[in-house]
Amino acid sequence: MHQLAGHVAIVDDDTSVRVALARLLAVQKIDCRTYPSARAFLAALPSAMPACLIVDVNMPEMTGLDLQCELLKLGVDIPTIVITAVEDESIAASATSLGAEAFLFKPMSREALMAAINSAVRKRN
Repeated sequence: MHQLAGHVAIVDDDTSVRVALARLLAVQKIDCRTYPSARAFLAALPSAMPACLIVDVNMPEMTGLDLQCELLKLGVDIPTIVITAVEDESIAASATSLGAEAFLFKPMSREALMAAINSAVRKRN
């Protein structure tokens, strides 16, 4: 695992997903912060700038793709992994076109998530 300089931000409206991902990262000795919405994450910036962002697609008010667009507008470049339970290749294509480093379907394996984080961070360093 590539050593992260900073924390991983997890943005998902599903509490169980946030908790599960946070536990998985904690076992890997990766610091993380969780947010129940895209707006909560944006409110924490810039003081809580993560080394990597994991964001769900389907959330109320502001989707993961909306968050990617907002970050682009703000000029904030964070290695991003988009996750979703909906297998839709058009969503994957949109996420990738907005700069996502990886796109994973829930439930993803620990290995797939760790590989995506490692790859996203390495590409940016």
